[in-house]
Amino acid sequence: MKVAILGFGVVGQAVARLVHSKHADRLAVTHVFNRHVASKRDGLGDNASLPAGVVWTEDIDEVLSSGAEVIVELLGGVTPAATYIRQALESGASVVTANKQVVARHGPELLAVACARGVEFRFEGSVAGGIPVLRAIEDGLCGDSLTRVAGVVNGTSTHILSRMEAGETFAGALAEAQALGFAEADPSDDLTGRDAAAKLAILTATALGRPVHCSDISCRSIETIEAVDFRYARELGCTIRQVAWAETGATRGQVIAAVRPALVSHRSPLAGVTGNQNVVTVVGEFGGETAFFGRGAGGEATAVAVVSDILAIAGARDRARRAPRRAFAAGGSPGNSVTSDFVAPHYIRFVVRDRPGIIAAVSSVFARYRVSINAVLQHPGWPASELPFVMTLEACGESCLDRAMTEIGAMDFHVKPPIVLPIFGASRGAV
Repeated sequence: MKVAILGFGVVGQAVARLVHSKHADRLAVTHVFNRHVASKRDGLGDNASLPAGVVWTEDIDEVLSSGAEVIVELLGGVTPAATYIRQALESGASVVTANKQVVARHGPELLAVACARGVEFRFEGSVAGGIPVLRAIEDGLCGDSLTRVAGVVNGTSTHILSRMEAGETFAGALAEAQALGFAEADPSDDLTGRDAAAKLAILTATALGRPVHCSDISCRSIETIEAVDFRYARELGCTIRQVAWAETGATRGQVIAAVRPALVSHRSPLAGVTGNQNVVTVVGEFGGETAFFGRGAGGEATAVAVVSDILAIAGARDRARRAPRRAFAAGGSPGNSVTSDFVAPHYIRFVVRDRPGIIAAVSSVFARYRVSINAVLQHPGWPASELPFVMTLEACGESCLDRAMTEIGAMDFHVKPPIVLPIFGASRGAV
């Protein structure tokens, strides 16, 4: 099977090495497309592990007319990647991508084009790197009715929070992540949760059969987390991770979805990830909770997912059939309403100028909104001019809590805005 690669960065090179070293009996890379392709090719030496006959080009039309049966898109970004994928599908080539933004934003329409042309559009590498979670959900769990999906799926945030848990500052952990290549020069999508939201949109369509727009998923940044939060989290038997989750709502067209920094019980599968590891859990009506854990980033791990998709297409061709794709198909184009009004216990950290009556004032607001306080925690040794303390709340809806926190946040004793984090434990199934 002839394979062309669009984008020859870390993942593209890893795909080429894997194809050439392990699967040359079935696959052959014939074309590589990249900007400044001459310098890219000359700078690689022998590291790319490609045969001499490979065509290196900056002309996308040359690739589209090359007769390649599978085009692997690894350019990143939405533009022009989405256009190239559509053109490739319309030309009669199957496409494999690891581009989460394209799949999250254009997945349904691209799958429709692939179906109309009788070719494949596969994207296992777009979520959780080398963990074959999409295929496992589609094939291994298709007999169940899944109601919830959750994951820690952004390696940058996991690295930062893991290092902060070990005593590093946020700024120091971020600089370290950038130096190690875990974080981009502009890490805003990772820190704010937008990267995880794109992956969650794909997981929501795949697991729940309810496509959503990733821009409709509510996100909150990990930048507000401080060392004191890890101290209190340990006292509560938890750690802090950026968690993306979605569950079916009360009506057929509703999805409850959000990305949040959250306290996660040490008993939960979500608590165990560090570095570039990812974990995804799903809950089924009949099968209960299933967890998928592994390397979620890096060229080699993602290349395994990409090449596995290519081999699946080759196998489908050899068997003269197309493998089924449940992802997105069940719900068609994104049209489900998305709300972040989930119900969970919560952790709230206040930093105040100490004076009598603060806890009473906060408690009175919570009482009016029927939010129940579980505990108040305050460690000694802090100055009265900047005193942190924590409240944990019984399970409540986020919209109700947000209204209460708007009132509380306007009170004049705050030194810093309060930090609100959901608390997820093993008893909440997937989260």
